[in-house]
Amino acid sequence: MLKLKYMFENYELAKFALENWEHDAESLWEYLKYFRISSNAVYPFAAHGKRYFLRLSPAEEKSEQNLKGELAFLQYLREAGYPAMAPVTSKSGEVLLSLTTKWGEYFACVFEGVPGQPIEETDYHNDIMLSYGKALGRLHCLSMQYVPECPKWSYEDALAWIRDVLKEHHVPQNMMSEVEAVEQELALLTKNSENFGLVHYDFEPDNVFYEKTDGSCHVIDFEDGMYHFFLVDIEQVFDCLSEELEGEALCKAKEYFLQGYRSEKMLEADFEEKLPAMRRFCNLYSYARLIRCVAEEIEDAPEWMCNLKRRLIYKIKQLESGVKQ
Repeated sequence: MLKLKYMFENYELAKFALENWEHDAESLWEYLKYFRISSNAVYPFAAHGKRYFLRLSPAEEKSEQNLKGELAFLQYLREAGYPAMAPVTSKSGEVLLSLTTKWGEYFACVFEGVPGQPIEETDYHNDIMLSYGKALGRLHCLSMQYVPECPKWSYEDALAWIRDVLKEHHVPQNMMSEVEAVEQELALLTKNSENFGLVHYDFEPDNVFYEKTDGSCHVIDFEDGMYHFFLVDIEQVFDCLSEELEGEALCKAKEYFLQGYRSEKMLEADFEEKLPAMRRFCNLYSYARLIRCVAEEIEDAPEWMCNLKRRLIYKIKQLESGVKQ
């Protein structure tokens, strides 16, 4: 999540950035107002009647190497026929632009919209879960064969970043100890080409779109990807499903998801025993991002931002309470 100071809409910045891509100027305002801001600012727009999305990232918040790595992986996936979102080349022939603006330095990308509806808006029917799992299994199989020219960071790099963030913000000692514990726990796991590679990391129901006409899934938002155990993607999926479903419905959703996954890629027999380690990493990474997000005081912050900050602080306290003292 971005720092709170970047959570304000900025239509002028979006318009400035879009001068670098073809767009339908007459419909721009109608589209831009449906923006969303979380880990990036994303503004929808149209070009020649087709839907696209502009993604703006403050340069101080992002690694250019990781962004280039994301775009290189997307190119590889699409060349392999995988239904990942498509980056759009700018007028200058680039897919990633570094922009100097009066609002600061930003990275800008544009992506085509994908067909279907987000899985989070479906009924999580068995067929949908089957397709959802197949999509992740195939992604991991392709990742196993991927040899990057521009590698993204790894979970070890992420842990080093987490440690620096927590030191800077003087968090409770149990959270500092958790960094060491997670690092040691993951280091004990056997790492090989079958279980480790470039993961999506955010393969959640809002980033996977189900197309009911052919039963396929289309995937967006690869930015958070890193080199990690493939199981971290499965744990993230299961965690999201548990927020939406319960009881028999949750069990069925997981069952069909895994059936779909296994139709594309094998799972180690003891995978369930390793999921708690993945969850510890995910919780710690979320914690560091949230701590960094709320650290700065925003002068004359609007009520919506004050409410958001209170919710984020509550989440921070929950994550702290879940770690042993």
